[in-house]
Amino acid sequence: MSHSGCGCPSSQARVIEREETNHSVPTDKAPSELRQWPVQLHLVPTTAPYFQNANVLISADCVGFALGSFHQDLLQGKALAIACPKLDDGAGYLEKLTTLFRDNQLQSITVAIMEVPCCRGLDMLVRQALERSGKAIPLETIIIGVDGERRN
Repeated sequence: MSHSGCGCPSSQARVIEREETNHSVPTDKAPSELRQWPVQLHLVPTTAPYFQNANVLISADCVGFALGSFHQDLLQGKALAIACPKLDDGAGYLEKLTTLFRDNQLQSITVAIMEVPCCRGLDMLVRQALERSGKAIPLETIIIGVDGERRN
């Protein structure tokens, strides 16, 4: 099965327009901070307009489930790509991330991973891709515990 995104409407790159939200006004539910679709690293086009001049969040799949305030604490104002370093193709991700970093003017990269050992692979992939890209983009790694608490 191919994941090239060639015929699936769900893999079409889309910018999600949202009205500015006043985060100081309490509501019954937290607003989504998602700014684009798709989000899976296999599917995001490296040339998508939402990556130009963007702050990018590369997140392990599990982070969004463990960290209840994921949207407000990590995603707000960022373009997103999610991946699982244990279950997904690391070599393919290395190539894709290298291209993403090399071909876009990124403002910053945040890597969000879980505290479990296998998740460190995503941080290593991002660092290796950044080095291969030849760019000097500010990089921050955030580690989330399985209990949903930030570890660093």
